[in-house]
Amino acid sequence: MKTLTSEDVVRRNNVQVRGNGRQTMIFAHGFGCDHNMWRYVAPAFEETYRIVLFDNVGAGGSDLSQFIPEKYATLHGYASDLLEILHAVGARDTVFVGHSVSAMVGILAAIREPALFADLILVGPSPSYIDDGEYVGGFKREDIDQLLDFLDTNYLGWSSAMAPAIMGNPDRPELAGELENSFCRTDPAIAGHFARTTFLSDHRADLPALKTPSLILQCSDDVIAPDAVGRYMHAMLPGSAFVQMKATGHCPNLSAPEETIAAMRRYLAR
Repeated sequence: MKTLTSEDVVRRNNVQVRGNGRQTMIFAHGFGCDHNMWRYVAPAFEETYRIVLFDNVGAGGSDLSQFIPEKYATLHGYASDLLEILHAVGARDTVFVGHSVSAMVGILAAIREPALFADLILVGPSPSYIDDGEYVGGFKREDIDQLLDFLDTNYLGWSSAMAPAIMGNPDRPELAGELENSFCRTDPAIAGHFARTTFLSDHRADLPALKTPSLILQCSDDVIAPDAVGRYMHAMLPGSAFVQMKATGHCPNLSAPEETIAAMRRYLAR
């Protein structure tokens, strides 16, 4: 495999850089989304940080030809991309902001190259989605298997059914509509592959290895990452802070950007 140049990495992940600060703040999106999901949050930090946005390979404006199933069969493949992006833009002491599965990607990257990271802000994170003994992940294994089978056989139907459940906020159906549209813009084969990588991963054993300070933003009534998961991560991550948000659902970057921004600012000003 040839070594990628910085230009190759920027092109592959549709990397965008903006803002006026010296310190880098990078935003990583969740499953079925792209960097546009941060449009209500990222601009609030452009005056004080250099903002980096990107799309995971297979999402948004990324180079779909670079999707290698073997590489992206684990979250470590996405963590490698994140590290390459940070090197490509010359980042140091980075504030990483990751939503959902990308929160765990950021943790894995920070464990591998801690010198690149100053803080991790983890929005709706989960190290494992499947219940296991006393551990509450939110799903039974058979539930995950059914979810993945549904996705494989009827992706549009899966998107229509799952978007409202993930988003929550039933009184604001336009939010679920946006998430559903985002799902539908994703190639179904890549979405199915990423869903398996996401929902079958288990990185609980990696958590104690993280040395970077972190903030866990835990939404209320989150069906993907319930309260027990956020509190488990807080207990397992050395030096972590925990905020129970009033926001409901799994996507406060869309449903409650003001609360998300305020919690981030309080943490970064500590």
